[in-house]
Amino acid sequence: MASETIAIGDLSRQTGCNIETIRYYERIGLIPKPERRGTYRRYVQADVDRLRFVRRARGLGFAIEEIRALLALSASTRTPCAEARDIAAAHLQGVRTRLRDLRRMEQILAATVRACEAGDHAGCPLIDALNMV
Repeated sequence: MASETIAIGDLSRQTGCNIETIRYYERIGLIPKPERRGTYRRYVQADVDRLRFVRRARGLGFAIEEIRALLALSASTRTPCAEARDIAAAHLQGVRTRLRDLRRMEQILAATVRACEAGDHAGCPLIDALNMV
């Protein structure tokens, strides 16, 4: 007996993933190309599960290549925890770097807004800060 299949619209609704994004993930090989019935794509539960995995990974900020590696590890018959940890640790370091950058940006922007609100600056503090060489 063949497993039940669903259309791309149902896949989109079940996973919260935009249809164009699903098609993009197919084109880049992140999810397998589905069986077709005429011009219609038909998906199975494994596709739903895989797309949910991808969405959760994207939600954590993992890049496509990191997700590709994690998917390969999840399909492995051995215990891939050390390799997955290495991917996550590298990603975590990138997140921490971006957080530091965001905090620095926040401080600069907050100071600029305060200077604008104070009104004691001859020009525009933001424009002046952006024009600094």
